[in-house]
Amino acid sequence: MTGAGPLGKFRALRLLLPLVAIGCALLLFLGVGLIIGFGGLGGRSYVGPCDATLGPLGSTADGAGSRRVTSAAQLSDEQRENAALIIGVAKGMGLPPRAWLVALATAMQESTLRNLNYGDRDSLGLFQQRPSQGWGTPAEVTNPVYATTTFLQRLVQVPGWDKLPVTVAAQIVQRSAFPDAYAQWEGLAAQLVQILADVADPMGCGVGAVNLPETVVRAAINFTLAAVGKPYVWGATGPNAYDCSGLMLRAFQSGGIYLPRVSRDQYKAGGHLPLASAQPGDLLFLATDPHDPATIHHVMLYLGNGTIAEAPYNGVPVRTRPMDWNNPELVPLATRPGTAPNPA
Repeated sequence: MTGAGPLGKFRALRLLLPLVAIGCALLLFLGVGLIIGFGGLGGRSYVGPCDATLGPLGSTADGAGSRRVTSAAQLSDEQRENAALIIGVAKGMGLPPRAWLVALATAMQESTLRNLNYGDRDSLGLFQQRPSQGWGTPAEVTNPVYATTTFLQRLVQVPGWDKLPVTVAAQIVQRSAFPDAYAQWEGLAAQLVQILADVADPMGCGVGAVNLPETVVRAAINFTLAAVGKPYVWGATGPNAYDCSGLMLRAFQSGGIYLPRVSRDQYKAGGHLPLASAQPGDLLFLATDPHDPATIHHVMLYLGNGTIAEAPYNGVPVRTRPMDWNNPELVPLATRPGTAPNPA
C-alpha cells in the first residue's frame, strides 16, 4: 500500500515540516510578548519614584574606565563643579530637588559629568545632546548652562515626570539605546544633591526623616563592640563566634529588631538611603557588583565618624576599622534596619 514503507513516512514528515515551523514561530512570538508584558527582557518593573536606585545594567567605570564610582568622594573637581552647576541652573529655574537628581543621574551616565567635545555620532556636552536631533548648535550643547536648561525644559514637559523613576524620566527625554542605565546613578546623584545643596531626602522616599530609637542603636553597637576579638566562623551566629550577617542578626536582636539570616536579605530589611546620609546603626554592604543587590556578600555596622564594625572573614576576628569609602565593591546605599522598606 502506498506510503506504508519508510519512504512514505519520510514524505509525510516532510509535509508536516512547514506546519511545525509555523507553530514554533507562533510560540516564539507569544513567548516574547509575554516576557515583555511581564517586565521586559531582563528589565525591571517600575512602580514609583523610589524604586530605581539600583540596576544591574550599564558600566560603573568612570570616563577613563579605570575605577568604579560609587560615592561623591570619588569624583574629580571638574565633575563636582559640573554637578554644582546643574543644581544651580535647576534651582534658578525654580525646579524641585527631584529634577536636580534626574539631571545629575542623566549627566553622569551620558558624560560622567564632563563637558565632552566628542561622543557617539554628533553627541556633545554634559548630556551628549545631538545637534542633528534639534538640541541646538555644537556651541550651544557644549555650553553647560544651555545644555542643562534645555534638558530640564524637556524634562518638565513629560507628564508626571516627578512621579516617574529616575531612569524612566531620563529615558523619555534622552531616548537612549540603554534605557535602564540611568538607574545605577540615582544613589550617587542623591549624594551630590545632599552634599552640594543640603537637601535631606532628594529621592523623596522619606527615609531621611526616619531615625531608629537611640536605645536600639546603642544596643546594636554595644553588642557588636562586645564581640570584638571573637573568631569569624562561616555560618556562626554566636555567642562564641560569628560570620558577618550572624553578628548583625544578634546585634539587632539585642535591640528588639529581628533581621533575616543572610546579608543579601538584610539589605532589604529596612529603608535605603545614600551613604552620605548614613548614621550610627545603619548597615553597609559589599557586593561583587555594587549595583546589583543579588551579588551582596558582606555586611558591616556603621559606628559613625567613618568607622565600621564587622566579622570580616576566616582568620580575622570581629573588629572595628575605618571605612574605605572608595572600596569598589561598596554598595551605594545603606540600610536602616527596622524602618519602612523603600524599593531599590
